[in-house]
Amino acid sequence: MNRFILPALIFFATPLAADPLRVVTDIAPVHSLVSTVMGDLAEPDLLLPQGAEPHDFQLRPSQMRALSQADLVFWVGPDLTPWLERALTGVSPADRVALLDAPGTVLRQMDRAQDPHAWLSPENGTAWLNEIAETLARHDPENADLYRANAADALLRLQKTETEIEAQLAPIRDHGFIVFHDAYGYFTSHFALSPLGAVRESDSAPPSAARMTEINKLLASGKVRCAFAEATEDQDMMRDLVDGTDVGFGVLDPNGASLSPGPNLYFQLLRSQANALSDCLSGTQD
Repeated sequence: MNRFILPALIFFATPLAADPLRVVTDIAPVHSLVSTVMGDLAEPDLLLPQGAEPHDFQLRPSQMRALSQADLVFWVGPDLTPWLERALTGVSPADRVALLDAPGTVLRQMDRAQDPHAWLSPENGTAWLNEIAETLARHDPENADLYRANAADALLRLQKTETEIEAQLAPIRDHGFIVFHDAYGYFTSHFALSPLGAVRESDSAPPSAARMTEINKLLASGKVRCAFAEATEDQDMMRDLVDGTDVGFGVLDPNGASLSPGPNLYFQLLRSQANALSDCLSGTQD
């Protein structure tokens, strides 16, 4: 009979593995940062499909269910996704972290509101990696060292990416350009670039006739090297603006809509902005 006792003792003395944290994120850049810190422990859910409009989105029942079952939600904040604030209030008991409120985040003010596109600054990426790691460590102390080690590796990678982008963009810092949507201020300020204006100044309203007159005057001034459309928006307006001029045309992708979600997306996103700007402003694009 004793031969049955030892296996039973071993079985009951072995701690059961804790269920991994159930984590939900709003947009692909945040999902990428959280995925990097979580590593192989678990994969966070991504609510917003690639190419969807972050400012106005209708959650599916399966996404509402994921929110209701989440332990943690990392999101940019209500300035970017007001629909998510309503959903969190209604169905989710999860702890939530609005990354715009994270310590160390540098915020940019637009004309009438706070600019929510803060992930485009590597400085904010650094602050967010630290906040994500510490939040995960508090909720899952058993794996705290792993979260912090993953964040430390990501910070080194981000520093290297930032240094390489600075060198890439240095030759074209004084070259003027316009964009379709005022979403790039964090990136252009961080790397000391020379944006001259945006066709659409808010996330919702189309450009006014007066604004289009200003843009056309700017294009005629000879100060604009390139005009950049946006990957998820109709690009015909920007193409029409530069048609028949010497102004170059490029496409920027602030949310990484053309990239595959995952740990690499955030770093690829920063590089893709730099590549698009450099190619057009230096005159080397095909």
